[in-house]
Amino acid sequence: MRLRVLTPLTRGLRGAAGVLLIATVCGRANADAPAAPGGQALRAGPTAQVVIEAYGDSTTLGISCSEGHCSPRPQNAVTYLQDALRTTYGERVSVINFGVGGTMAYQLRDGTDRGRSVPWTQRLAASDAQIVTINYGINEVMHNQTPEQFYEAETALVKAALALGKEPVLQTSNPMPDGRLNARLAAMVAMTRRVAAEQHVPLVDQYAYISGLPDWQAMMSDGAHPRPELYRLKAGQDLRVVDPLVRRLLAGSS
Repeated sequence: MRLRVLTPLTRGLRGAAGVLLIATVCGRANADAPAAPGGQALRAGPTAQVVIEAYGDSTTLGISCSEGHCSPRPQNAVTYLQDALRTTYGERVSVINFGVGGTMAYQLRDGTDRGRSVPWTQRLAASDAQIVTINYGINEVMHNQTPEQFYEAETALVKAALALGKEPVLQTSNPMPDGRLNARLAAMVAMTRRVAAEQHVPLVDQYAYISGLPDWQAMMSDGAHPRPELYRLKAGQDLRVVDPLVRRLLAGSS
């Protein structure tokens, strides 16, 4: 569940509209990126290279299911986002997929996400990334985390990133076809929105965007994981938020 694949993407992504996770359950996006909060992030001058690190669960990793078999696919939102950015900026931009299936936000915070087993603050301190995306929520539902626990974990992730000069971009989870689970997920989504508002960081509201799409359930491969076409839409929403941040970092560095 740790596979990280970066493959070429067609040019058709830019302008597409926007969709997150768990291996066990096999809205209209607020994609307006606010200015960097209080100068805490992206304060440095122009840079020649932008590194984006994508953290999250199996919907970040890029799992899709077919005929009862679920596995990471190269056609995932992180891959699509990188190729869309490289269409404009070339090799100056890299997006690295650190999604880990079956994990939750508190595990990333504590370094128990089966990734590098290093607490979040230490991991970011050693990272060259200027931008980090954070995508959790579905596993919190499946493992009976409370919204308050999720709020505390995401707040800690964002505050640590800001303190280290990174730009965190929060993403809400895609909705789940099961109505009961989706209602519980909505409470987690509300926490992600709350953290973004309180910490003044960019938000990609995939839950709202996808919930507003006609027959979005047909673009799900199972009870939690999108099909490639929905991952492509998710990347389109990510692009609307991330592109201005990348452009700001690269300004004057040609």
